[in-house]
Formats: sequence, C-alpha cells, structure tokens
Amino acid sequence: MKNNLNRRTFLKSATTGALGLGAMSSAFSFNILSQYPLKDKYRVAVIGVNSRGAQHVQAFAKIPNVEIAYICDVDSRAREKGIELAKSSGAQTLPVGLVDFRKALEDKTLDAVSIAMPDFWHTPAAILAMQAGKHVYLEKPGSHNAAESELLVEATRRYGKIVQMGNQRRSWPRVQEAMQELHGGTIGRVYYARAWYTNTRASIGKGNLASVPEWLDYELWQGPAPRQDFVDNLIHYNWHWKWHWGTGEIVNNGVHFLDLARWGLQENYPVRAYSSGGRYQYQDDWETPDTQIASFDFADGKSILWEGRSCNARDINAMGSGVSFHGENGTLELLNNSYKIFDNKNQLLKSAEPTSNTVVNQAGAGFDMDIAHFTNFINAIDKGESLISPYPEIQKSVLLCHLGNISYRTGRALEIDGDTGRVLKDKAAMKLWGREYEKGWEPKV
Repeated sequence: MKNNLNRRTFLKSATTGALGLGAMSSAFSFNILSQYPLKDKYRVAVIGVNSRGAQHVQAFAKIPNVEIAYICDVDSRAREKGIELAKSSGAQTLPVGLVDFRKALEDKTLDAVSIAMPDFWHTPAAILAMQAGKHVYLEKPGSHNAAESELLVEATRRYGKIVQMGNQRRSWPRVQEAMQELHGGTIGRVYYARAWYTNTRASIGKGNLASVPEWLDYELWQGPAPRQDFVDNLIHYNWHWKWHWGTGEIVNNGVHFLDLARWGLQENYPVRAYSSGGRYQYQDDWETPDTQIASFDFADGKSILWEGRSCNARDINAMGSGVSFHGENGTLELLNNSYKIFDNKNQLLKSAEPTSNTVVNQAGAGFDMDIAHFTNFINAIDKGESLISPYPEIQKSVLLCHLGNISYRTGRALEIDGDTGRVLKDKAAMKLWGREYEKGWEPKV
C-alpha cells in the first residue's frame, strides 16, 4: 500500500512537471490520474463466452494483475465451459458463473467488464457497465446501428471510463510498423485504400418455430431487441445475418479492415458513401448481403473501397482478407501481421514477415496474438498507458460500416457531413440511423 501511495503522489506531481497530461491520449486522460493506481489486482467480468469471448477469458487469465471474477452467459453450457477455460488457462481463482451480467455490475469491487455479446447488446451493456462505474473492453463493432455508436461516444465521455474496442489488429506489431511506413511517406501521398474480407459460409436454411432450449435464457438473450419468437437456426451465430439482431459482414468483419484503411489514410468522416450487393449464393433466411461493395469518398481527395464476399473465398492478392494502400510512388499490401511494399513498376521493395508463428485465418488469430490489446486495456487503467483503440476514435471506422449498410438498404448514395459523419438531407436514410427497442430496455446516457 505504501508503494501505491508513493506512485500516486509521483504521478500527481508529474502532471505539473515534465510528464504532463500530454503524455496521455486526450480521449481518455480525464479519468486516469484520480484513479491511478487502483489496486494490485483488477477484477474483470467476461460477458458472453460462447465464441469470441473464449479468447477474452484466455487473455485475461494470462495477465498477472487480473482476476476473472465472473463468467456471464445466458447459455448454461457456454458458462460452464467458460469457467473451465479460465481454470485451464491459468486463472488463480475460479470465476463465479452468472446468467445475468447485471448481477456482476452490482459488485462494487468489480473494476471492468469485457463484452463479447451479440452486436445488438454491445452499446446497451457497455452503457450499463459505465453507469455502474466499470471500465469496458468491448468487442467490435460496439454498436448495432449508427445512433448507438454516437450514444456510446457520449457515454464514454460523460462517465469518464476507459473503453477499448476489440479491433485488436491495431496492437499487432507489423500493422503498427506498416502504418509508420505509410505515414512516413514510403509510397508518397496515399490516396486510395482497398479493403476486403472473403469466406465460404454455408446456407443457414429456413428456420422453424421451436421451443426454447433448456440451456438458454432466451428472454435475456433478446434483452434490448423487440421480442421475436424463437427459431431453430438463429442461435448462436446466424443472428449476424438478420437485420433485427445483426449487422452483416461489413460490420461483423469489415470493421477490422475498414478501420485499418481509415487509419492508413489518416481520415475521419467521409463526405459520400455508396454500397450495393445482395444475397446471391443461397435462398434462405439470410437477410444481409453475402456480396457487398461499399465506397467512401473523403473531402481531401482520398477514397476507400470495401469488398465483402461471405460465400466465395477466392483471394485478392493472395490474401483472403486484407488492405492495400495505393499512393504516388507505389503500393503497400497489409496482410494480418505482415506487409509488402511495391513501387509503381511492381517491383518488391520490402517484405516484412510475421512476428508470430500463429496462424491467422477467417476465425481470427486467437488470444496469443491479441493479448497485447487486452494488456493495453488493463495498463490504461493501472498505469495511464495510452489506449490503442479508444472508442471515440474507433467509432469513426464503425460508422463507415453502418453508412455502407444504410446506403445498401436505401439503394442510393449518401451525402455525408464530413465533420460529424451524419447523413445529409435524406429522411429515409436517417430512419435507419437507429432502431426500436423493447420497452424498458432503451439505452440512455
């Protein structure tokens, strides 16, 4: 305790000295000094562990100053597996299993939550957590719609909590190096980025009304979404392709690559967005496009093109998913944790190989590639370390994805306010900006 007090005293004195607040990101520095350092162990609740949440459990179990206090899931099978995974991953204490994550928020000794719930839960759950005084690690995309993305930015600033989004590629060493190359002028002025994601997803078929399985709390699973009857092809993954629950491939996976594209171009909001495509491969309950093109133009003469193919995994530039940047003097191709630089004569100038032997596929990299992102989140709470992906910044990338979907659903190009990202003079488009909620579940800041 004495050591903690000395460190706290040092940091307070440093704010008026050489370190100053300039050493921290202005997006979240407002809350750090008053809480630094909080304790030797940070207690975290992982919410939603059926899929991506399993990597959350594995990562937090490996961080020495973290205790996984709760595993929360509406699926009793996933909850039990999550507890066992925490144990097998090295957790020193066994987490408590909860159906309703709101019970964990009542624990005043809980410091943070890690949210890997379905998209329609992201913003409501994150806001509830911040209102309960918790920091938030939030899986992408962080919101089901554009209005929620704005609301989450407002909540982050109002409640003064650290919110890290799980677009973990920003923490990968070669990605950071590639951005330094781009911003340092290695291919001159960069004016165009092409981002893509491909997969070979099977048909989800036609769902039938069915009884809710005994292992599932379907009422709580629906949470903020208006109620619909249970069908047998919805849970746990196919909700992604239904507008009522999900956001389609462009938000599901496109957010990773559109974020890198925007970061590389050093842009904020576009001034024009257009998207087209359709559900072409199968005739089933899938509502969002399985094939989608989206383009975004920026005011200073730059543009981004997104191509998503959920049911045809033919590579682009020998990459199933990736980003390429094109400038005056050449091209940089970014593949996961490696990159290549070519001149305008198509000659290879540099090839930076992966820094890890981990195989990255369409299911992701796993916790061993991503643990730096989780560690950065804890270090931001504990040490005032600058966040890699503070939500108010990453929201600009999320909004690109939502704008692509709005354009697709309206069937026309959107004119955008380059200062706010909002659609201009299009009432039909703005009707898709937000959504309706189950009564009593409306997220409020």
